[in-house]
Amino acid sequence: MSGRIRRVGVVGGGQMGAGIAEVCARAGLDTVVCEVDAVAARAARDRVHASLDRAVRHGKLSETAARDAHALLRFTGELDDLADRQLVVEAVVENPETKTEVFAALDKIVEDPAAVLATNTSSLSVMRLGTATGRADRVVGLHFFNPVPVLPLVEVVTSLHTSPETAATAEEFAGRTLGRTVIRSQDRAGFVVNALLVPYLLSAIRMAESGFATAADIDTGMELGCAHPMGPLRLADLIGLDTVAAIAESLYAEFRETLYSPPPLLRRMVEAGLLGRKTGQGFHVYDRC
Repeated sequence: MSGRIRRVGVVGGGQMGAGIAEVCARAGLDTVVCEVDAVAARAARDRVHASLDRAVRHGKLSETAARDAHALLRFTGELDDLADRQLVVEAVVENPETKTEVFAALDKIVEDPAAVLATNTSSLSVMRLGTATGRADRVVGLHFFNPVPVLPLVEVVTSLHTSPETAATAEEFAGRTLGRTVIRSQDRAGFVVNALLVPYLLSAIRMAESGFATAADIDTGMELGCAHPMGPLRLADLIGLDTVAAIAESLYAEFRETLYSPPPLLRRMVEAGLLGRKTGQGFHVYDRC
């Protein structure tokens, strides 16, 4: 079926959803982005269009390719506008209740029984989301990485219910259609990448929390001492501290290992709205303009 997927829907037009929509449009797919209302849909449109324009300015995309991508994108505040989609990617906030509601609604709205319903969750159970529908065999994880237009990896996550056909469709869609590198993971909290990455980020947060070293020195140490392209606290800021905390909570709930437990400083920063780059301040301060 993947070779015939030409109509894609994305639920959620934030940082991740906008990036997923952009790469779909750049791959020549008819792409509809659904947000909670018309105002949020316009913000999503502006986010995607700004990214495409930035790619042109930086020489990563031709003006013709950008125009073609613009023409393939539509933005809406109505979930019903996804009824004719062949594949829908959910990319809303990392909250199990919110995601479950989206999947239950998509199950009623998406008309094609062979359509694939995918989640971009970073850590939640794909099976739990699938069982909110009457088509759990058509539900799969497609976990993209931020920033989506830049990072080439997609984790394909199959639950106990996901059919081999759905898994094959998801892999071919991510790999052949979108040109991403695919790795496969079982349906367990954190999948492959975050199960390894998040304990590292939490360790850096604990180091800063204890006063052992400053955020700047921790990041510089890992960038110059270990050749990491970005230090752990800048990376946490880029991901979003609320997202890091949510992934950590999911990992700790599943495995009950202390290395996954969110440090108090991380919890306090999330409560204070200091979420990193998207709010202008986290462990570092950012220009939001």
